[in-house]
Amino acid sequence: MDTLAHPSARPTLDVASEDIAIGGMTCASCVARVERALAKVPGVVQADVNLATESARIRFDPALVNDARLRRAVRDAGYEPRAAADVEGREPSSWHGFLPVATGLALSAPLVLPMIGDLFGKHWMLPAWLQFLLATPVQFVLGARFYRAGWHAAKALTGNMDLLVAIGTTAGWALSVWLWLAAAPGETPHLYFEGSAVVVTLVLLGKWLEARAKQRTTAAIRALHALRPDTAQVIGKGGRERAVPVAELLVGDLIAVRPGERIAADGIVEEGASEVDESMLTGEPLPVAKSAGTRVTGGSINGSGRLALRVGAVGADSVLAHIIRLVEDAQSAKAPIQRLVDRVAAVFVPVVLLFAVATLVGWWWRLGTLETAIINAVAVLVIACPCALGLATPAAIMAGTGVAARHGILIKDVQALELAHRIDTIAFDKTGTLTVGRPRLTAVRLLTPAGDETGLLAAVAAVQRGSEHPLARAVLEANAAAGADERLASDIRAVPGRGTEGMIDGKLWRIGSLRWMQELGVDAAATAMAAAELREQGATVSAVAVAGDGGPPQVLALLAFGDEPKPEAREAIASLRAAGLRLRMISGDNHGAAVAMAARVGLAADEVLADVLPQDKAAAVTALRTDGHVVAMVGDGVNDAPALAAADVGIAMGSGTDVAMHAAAITLMRGDVSLVAGALDISHRTVAKIRQNLFWAFAYNVAGIPLAALGYLNPVLAGAAMAASSLSVMSNALLLSRWRPPRREGTD
Repeated sequence: MDTLAHPSARPTLDVASEDIAIGGMTCASCVARVERALAKVPGVVQADVNLATESARIRFDPALVNDARLRRAVRDAGYEPRAAADVEGREPSSWHGFLPVATGLALSAPLVLPMIGDLFGKHWMLPAWLQFLLATPVQFVLGARFYRAGWHAAKALTGNMDLLVAIGTTAGWALSVWLWLAAAPGETPHLYFEGSAVVVTLVLLGKWLEARAKQRTTAAIRALHALRPDTAQVIGKGGRERAVPVAELLVGDLIAVRPGERIAADGIVEEGASEVDESMLTGEPLPVAKSAGTRVTGGSINGSGRLALRVGAVGADSVLAHIIRLVEDAQSAKAPIQRLVDRVAAVFVPVVLLFAVATLVGWWWRLGTLETAIINAVAVLVIACPCALGLATPAAIMAGTGVAARHGILIKDVQALELAHRIDTIAFDKTGTLTVGRPRLTAVRLLTPAGDETGLLAAVAAVQRGSEHPLARAVLEANAAAGADERLASDIRAVPGRGTEGMIDGKLWRIGSLRWMQELGVDAAATAMAAAELREQGATVSAVAVAGDGGPPQVLALLAFGDEPKPEAREAIASLRAAGLRLRMISGDNHGAAVAMAARVGLAADEVLADVLPQDKAAAVTALRTDGHVVAMVGDGVNDAPALAAADVGIAMGSGTDVAMHAAAITLMRGDVSLVAGALDISHRTVAKIRQNLFWAFAYNVAGIPLAALGYLNPVLAGAAMAASSLSVMSNALLLSRWRPPRREGTD
C-alpha cells in the first residue's frame, strides 16, 4: 500500500534526520552539554554530537520539531549553530587562529624576563604599572574565551578546563592588582601578573593545537566530497549535451562521461566501452573494463572511451555518499583523551573553591583580620592554578608526535594515543600496504613449441608502446629489463575494454583480455588450463594473439601480471607476531591471489579475508573488535577509509591516497610497514608520559592546597610550586625526544 497516498497507514512517528555544524565546542563536556540541550527539545528522538567534525546529527519528529528550534537549543546552550555545509567547506590555513597565541607570547615574554634574570643574579623587575599594562590584555582580551566557556559551564552546574583557567588566572591577576594598590609608597611587592599571563598564553597554544587536529580530522570528509565532480553532461533530445550541476541530477537521467573525466553518479552503461579506475572503491590498481549493461560508480575515473550511462542513484543513496556516512559515523563514536581531564576538572573546580572559601572563613574567624585570610585563600587558588594541568596532555602530545614525525610517523589526533598502546589485533589491506601496489609482468607462458619469449616480449612492447595502461607499462618495463631489440609496430589502436592491437611485419597482433580472445573466435580450451593455473597463483592474465595469411587468430602466449610484496613486509609481520599481536589481511582481491600474497609475507590462509568490498571491510573490522579486542587497521586507498575510521586506530600509508591519510589517526609517511611497530611503541610511551604528567600535576595540588590552606605556603611559595610543577611536566615530556623506532634487521 502506498503510505503517501493513504496517511492513515503511516507509522505513528515519522523520523527525520538533520546535521547541524556547531562552533565553540572545546571538550567532551561541551559535547555532553549540547546533547542534553538537544535531547530536551520535545520531539527529538536522538542527538549525537561529533567533536571531531564539530557537528550534531539529530533524529526527530518533523511534526513537532523544525530546524529553527534545534538551532535555538544549540544557541541557548552557549554555542553557535552553523550551516551544515560548513563541515564540507574549504580547509583553513595551518596557521589560522595563531594570532592570539602570538600576541600572548609577545606580551608575556617581558613579564617572564625578570624570572630568567634572577637565575643569573640580574634584577630586571618591571614597574608594577607596566606589568599591569602587559598582563591585562592577555587576561581579559585573549582570555575572554575562557570566561565565556567557563560561565556557560557554571550555569550548567558543571566544571571544565575553561572554568579552571578562568578562576585560577583571575585569582593571580586580582591578587597582583590588590598587592600593587595596597603597597606602601616606594615598596615593590611581589606580583603574579606573569603567572596569569603565561598560563592564558600556554592554554591558548594548546587549544590552537587541538583546533589544528580537528581540521585534519574533517579533511577526510572534505577529500571524499572532492571525489564528486561539480557538473555532469546530461544527454537530451537529439543527443545534445548540456552541463547540469550534480546536485540536480535525477534517477533515470542519461549522462555522458568523456575520457579522463570523473563519473558523476552511480549508474549503468548504455553505450560505449572503456576501462574505469575504481581504486576509490576496490583499492586495486587495475582498471576495470566497462561496456553496455555494466555498473559504474560515481567518483571513479573513466579511461580512454566515451560512456553514456543511465543514472541509478544520486545524493545520499550513492555508494560514495554511503562511504562518507560510514566515515562520519565511525568518527562520531570516538572520544578524545582530554575527556579524562575534563571529568576530573569538573570535580576539581568546586573542591578548590570550597577549600578557598573555607580558608578565607577559617583564617578570618581565627585572626579577625581580612588581609591574612585573603592572602591564604588566594594562595590556595594560586597553588591550584591549572598551568601544569593544562600542560600535562599537550606537552606530552607535542613531544611524542614531534619525535614520531621526525621518524616518519605522523600522529594526527589524540584518540590514536589513547588507544594505540592497547592494540592487540592488526588488520592489513593488501595492495599498496603489504605490496608495492604496482603490477609487474611475472610470467610469460608460451603456448607454441617454437615460441621465442624474448622476441614475443619485444613485439608486445612495440604494440603497447605509448599506452598509459598499468599492464602496458609493466610490459615495457620488463622488455627494457630484458634488453631485447626494439621492434616497430604500425596502425596501433586501443580497443576500449578489450586491449591493444597493431601491425608487425604484415601480421595483426592483439594483446588483451581472454574475453576479447573468445569474441575473436579463439579456441578457449587451448588457454583455459594454463590461465586457471596462473590465476590460482594470484595473477592477472592477458593473452597475446596473432592473425595473418587470412587464418583465424592464434594465441601465442599468456602474460601473467602480479604485485610484489614490499621488501620489509615479511620481517614486519614476523616482528608483530612475535610481539603477540593477532594479525589479519583484508583484501578486495580474489581468494587465490590474496592467499598467495599472504603466504609471501608470512600470513596463514586462515588469517586472510578476501573478496571484501569497502562496506564489508568496515564490517570486518567491527567484527574483529568483538570480545574486547582493540583493533588497528592499516590501509592506503579511498576504499579503506571506512575501515580506517571503524577501527580503534586507523593507520594509513603515506604512499597511498589523501583520503586514507585524512581518515586515519596515524600516517606512516614513508609507506614502510615496519613503522607500524614504531607507531604502537611511541603511542605507548606518549600515553605513559601523559599519565605521569597528570599524576604530578595533581600531586602538586593535592600536597600544596592543604599546605596553603593551613598557612604554610604564602602566595610567593605557591607561585614557585606552580612553576615547579610546570617545569617537571615539561621536562618529563621532553624525555620523549630521545625516542627511536625499533630497528629492522640490516638497518643502522
